[in-house]
Amino acid sequence: MKPLHIFVLAAFLPLVAVAQPVLAPVPAEQAVLADMIWRQRPLVVFADSPDDPDFIRQMQLLARDPAALALRDVVVITDTDPANPSAIRLKLRPRGFSLVLLDKDGEPKMRKPLPWDVREITRAIDKFPDARQELLDRYPGR
Repeated sequence: MKPLHIFVLAAFLPLVAVAQPVLAPVPAEQAVLADMIWRQRPLVVFADSPDDPDFIRQMQLLARDPAALALRDVVVITDTDPANPSAIRLKLRPRGFSLVLLDKDGEPKMRKPLPWDVREITRAIDKFPDARQELLDRYPGR
């Protein structure tokens, strides 16, 4: 009986991997913060170059658990071109590598000069009053 269980598990394991959401960062030139208000939480990753080691590390960390970010309505925005500043770069005014998390009201709630793990980001989001209310609305009995 055990070999049958292993066979069934092996058959469905690839389907689990396909079900994971894919993290698709949006370039800052294509993102409009006003369109995201009350719908999404922008997480903006700034760097002076796409080859910046902190930028590469941050994108790797974000790719590890896209489901946790999707659950919290996070959209990842990247900006690695300070020579041609986007509207988001002009508004948030980062220096070098910077991670900026905005809440659904469009206001920056967190700025970090170093890469952060998804777990740290989601814990910060879960402390936001708006996010706490969303959880209460989504799971009223808990």
